Amino acid sequence: MAKTILIVDDKLNVQILLKDLLSEQGFRVVTASNGREALFMARHEKPDLILLDIMMPEMDGYEFIQLYRKESDAPIILLTAVLEESDKVLGLELGADDYITKPFGPRELIARTRAVLRRTGKEDSGAEVLRVGGITLDRSAYRVFVDGREVTLTPSEFALLELLLSSPGRAFSRAELLEHLKGGSMEGVERTVDVHIRNLRSKIEPDASDPYYIETVFGVGYRFRAE
Repeated sequence: MAKTILIVDDKLNVQILLKDLLSEQGFRVVTASNGREALFMARHEKPDLILLDIMMPEMDGYEFIQLYRKESDAPIILLTAVLEESDKVLGLELGADDYITKPFGPRELIARTRAVLRRTGKEDSGAEVLRVGGITLDRSAYRVFVDGREVTLTPSEFALLELLLSSPGRAFSRAELLEHLKGGSMEGVERTVDVHIRNLRSKIEPDASDPYYIETVFGVGYRFRAE
């Protein structure tokens, strides 16, 4: 069954261009012109991924993410012409999974879209269930439990936790974690990893200000505490 992608952009020519490009790749594509319209479309179409512009009338991309993340953890890729790193980081902190800076090439868009979708798939190899301490990650069901309580993670948070849980005690560099998130494409900044880790800690740690599970390895990156 074809994956559904929701394109949210206030420019009709961008909608048409992206719809044609993604449709040629076998995706089912629906569109919206602002955040308010996108909320309606997302609730009815249940997209597998959202390509989201930031600057739009009526409701911008940031407000859309804040509202939509209360309803769904479907992955979101920001399409942004804003070059300031702080604006990109804000989007990630609100719950976006990745960003692509305009102008971008068709090959980059397709590659990044497929990379994010792969992280939400169920074709992972190895053990289906990972358990370390009070954390349980079920790959096949795409669910995470902390001391028996289910928590909702974004695809990027799930991917990072899965990698860290797969090798407790091993220190992963920020570059390694970024490469894992980008699906082999290293376009992006390592601060992206820090934002996702901070969000992940807020969901799984007893005290996010004093992390127990995800340890910072200064000058390197992060590791999951070995039992």
